[in-house]
Amino acid sequence: MVLNKFLQDVKSIKTIDGAIDFLKSHFDFTKSVEKALDYSINSHKTQFRKSGEPYVVHPILVATVTAYYSNDEHMVISALLHDVVEDTETTIEEIEEEFGFDVACIVDGLTKIVEIREHELSHTNDDKKLLSSALTFRKMLIASIKDVRIMVVKLCDRIHNMLTLDALRPEKQKKISEETLVVYAPIAHRL
Repeated sequence: MVLNKFLQDVKSIKTIDGAIDFLKSHFDFTKSVEKALDYSINSHKTQFRKSGEPYVVHPILVATVTAYYSNDEHMVISALLHDVVEDTETTIEEIEEEFGFDVACIVDGLTKIVEIREHELSHTNDDKKLLSSALTFRKMLIASIKDVRIMVVKLCDRIHNMLTLDALRPEKQKKISEETLVVYAPIAHRL
C-alpha cells in the first residue's frame, strides 16, 4: 500500500518545484546533492518531455525513486545526472571532475546501457526477433554491469518511464512495456 501511494505521488508530479519538494521529503540534501540538482536543472533547462513538462522533472523523480530504495548519496546524485551525458554536451570527464569517481562510474554505466540497447535491441515488428534481441540485450546488460548501483538506478529510471507512458503513442507504450517485462523485470526480480 505504501509503495502504491508513493508511486501515485511520483506519477502526479509535473513541475520542477513539486519534484524538488518530493525529493527533499525522501532524502536529506547535502551540498553535493544540491550541486547535482542545480547541474541537472541547468543542463536540461531547454528540454521538454513528450508530455510537455520540463525534462528535468524526470531525473529529479528518478532520484526520488532511487532515494526511496536507497540512501546512497552517490546513487541519488547519479540519478539526477543520469541523462546529462547522453542528452547534452557534458562529458563523463566533466561529471567526474564535478562529482567524483563513483558518480562518474555510475553515470557512465547508465550511458553505456543506452549504447548497448541501441546496438543489441532489434527495431522490428517481428515478435520473435524482438524477443530474441531483448534476451540478448538482457544477457549483455547483466554481463556488462560492474556495479549493482548502476542497475538499481536504471530500474528506478524505468519505473518512472513506465509511470509516464501515457504521453506516448500506443505502439510505443506497448514496445516499452514489452521490453520492461522481458529485460528489466527479471533483473529486478533477481535484485
